[in-house]
Amino acid sequence: MKVLFLCLFLLSAASVSAQLADTTWNKRSYWVAGTDLALGGGSVALLSAVWYQDYPKSKFHSFNDSKEWLYMDKLGHAYTAYQLSRVNYAAWRWARMPRQKATILSGGIAWTYQLSVEVLDGFSAEWGFSWADLTANTAGAGLFIGQQLGWDEQRFQLKFGYKPSPYAAIRPNTLGSNFPERLLKDYNAQSYWLCVAPGTFFKESRFPKWIQIGFGYSIDAKLNGDSNTYTDLSTGRTYFAKQEYAISLDLDWSQLPIKRPWLKKLLKPLNTVKIPLPAVFWRNGVCYFGLF
Repeated sequence: MKVLFLCLFLLSAASVSAQLADTTWNKRSYWVAGTDLALGGGSVALLSAVWYQDYPKSKFHSFNDSKEWLYMDKLGHAYTAYQLSRVNYAAWRWARMPRQKATILSGGIAWTYQLSVEVLDGFSAEWGFSWADLTANTAGAGLFIGQQLGWDEQRFQLKFGYKPSPYAAIRPNTLGSNFPERLLKDYNAQSYWLCVAPGTFFKESRFPKWIQIGFGYSIDAKLNGDSNTYTDLSTGRTYFAKQEYAISLDLDWSQLPIKRPWLKKLLKPLNTVKIPLPAVFWRNGVCYFGLF
C-alpha cells in the first residue's frame, strides 16, 4: 500500500506536468519539480512508514468528522492548502513559469499532496477518508487559485495565530505533551484568521494597502473531539467548549512601502501568521476587548 500511495502522488504530479509540456523548462524548473517530488513523495512515504504503522489498519473507508473540534481542524486543512499553494507559486515563478500556469500547478500540487494524506487516513481503522477534510483542502487551494487568476494578488489571506493554552496539561496525550505537539494538536491554543486589505480594492484610494482587517475564529475549553463537555476525573471539574469570534487589525507585509527587494522578500513569510494585536472578540454572546 505504501508504494500505491507514493505512486498516486507521483502520477498526479506527473500528469499536471504533462499538461504544462509546452512551457519552456530550465534548470530552475527542474530544481523546483525535483524538490516538490522529493519533499511531497518523501513525506507521504515517511508518514506511511512511521506514523500510520503504529495504528491498526482496515479496508479503505470514509467517516464523517465534520463536527469534530468545532471545525478547527477543517480550518487547519484549508490554511495548509492555501499556504502550500502560495509557497509553490513563489517557487514556480522563481523558475520563470508563466503566472497562470504557475497558479494552476501550485494549487494542484497542494491539493494532490493533501489528498494523498487523506487516502492514508482512509486505510486507518481509527480514522477514515474524510470528505469534510477534502472539502476544506479544496477551499484552501481554491481561495489561492481564484484570487491569483482574478486579481494577480492575494487580497484575502488566511493566517494562523497561537496563544498558550492551559488545557493541554489536562489531556497531554490528546492535546500534546510538548510545544511542537501542542502547536499542532491543541486547538484551544490556535486561531485562524481571514485578513483582507480594503485598500487593494480601490487603486486610487489613500487607504494604505498594507493595513488589513482580520476576522478570526478560535475555541476555548475544547478537550474532546466529538463532545463539547469534558469532566476531569482527577479534579471533578467539567469543562464546556465555547466558540470565539474576533475582529482585529493586521499587516500585509508584502504591501509595505519597502524599497529594498531583499528586505521585502525576507518579511513576506510573516504573512502566514497573525500579529498579536488588540481585538474585539465574542464568546457566548459576550463582547470582550483585549490582546487576542
